Amino acid sequence: MSDRYVGIDVSKETLEVAIDGELAVKQVTNDEAGFRQLTERFNERRPTLIVVEASGGWEMSLVSELSAARFPVALVNPTRVRYFGKAQGQYAKTDKLDARLIASFAATMKPAARPLKSGEQAELARVVSRRRQLVKMTTMEKNRRTTTQGAMREQLERTIAWLTAEIHQLNERLKELVNGCVSWQAKEKILQSVPGVGPITTLTLLAELPELGTLNRQQIAALVGLAPLNKDSGPQRGKRRIFGGRASVRCALYMAVLSARTWNPVIREFYERLLAKGKKEKVALTACMRKLLVILNAMMRDSKPWTLNESFAG
Repeated sequence: MSDRYVGIDVSKETLEVAIDGELAVKQVTNDEAGFRQLTERFNERRPTLIVVEASGGWEMSLVSELSAARFPVALVNPTRVRYFGKAQGQYAKTDKLDARLIASFAATMKPAARPLKSGEQAELARVVSRRRQLVKMTTMEKNRRTTTQGAMREQLERTIAWLTAEIHQLNERLKELVNGCVSWQAKEKILQSVPGVGPITTLTLLAELPELGTLNRQQIAALVGLAPLNKDSGPQRGKRRIFGGRASVRCALYMAVLSARTWNPVIREFYERLLAKGKKEKVALTACMRKLLVILNAMMRDSKPWTLNESFAG
């Protein structure tokens, strides 16, 4: 049986499904009925790989259903597919064309299928994501207090109080989830043994970086988007920049580094050494984020808590 690479273009209402090498594009609804149709079809014609573009969250239910049915599913950044299409000279854009393009991308690039999340892992990720949204909303409302007076100020305070209460409930839910899983408790203990790594950073890593401890230092840095990328041409040497990766994890690491540069002796020494070499503060902080991530990855791989006796200072 020949390999079958499937591309699915996702919208709010519909799914366009294409198989590489076939002209026909099947449309189903983006709901449980449509998922059942796809599952039945894929059970008959087992796909080698199914590739789905990230589409602002509209794809998550589909990916969960296909993963639960044990189909190999890869979720990819739409920018990668778009550049792939431009390289082939395809600039036109319709849902059907996009589905065919995604299928061609799947057959050519063969992105790795994402591991299936357990129900608890998915729930933890949802709660962490929702908490992050509410914290952002609370900050925005608090910033508005400086320019709001009268009755609107009272309404603003009520909104802030409600958001604060909701965040507190989510914090309690996060504690319940972690306390209900022995492996998460062990990982939490390891992560929080590192000076500068607090509860929120720990929860973000548990929820959104389950690969921590399973990859080498280069792979984990690239996955998070902290690997410096070259931009050279001929004799010119451009600035190294970071790009892509998991923004929520980077944000959590950034907040951890702001604390670690004071309280973590390894990160503090590394940070001060970079500044002494003339590095800008932003560059030094980014390098410290990468170093902290590599340290955490090594600790999780070895299942050992933080100790200064270990050679993290290199």
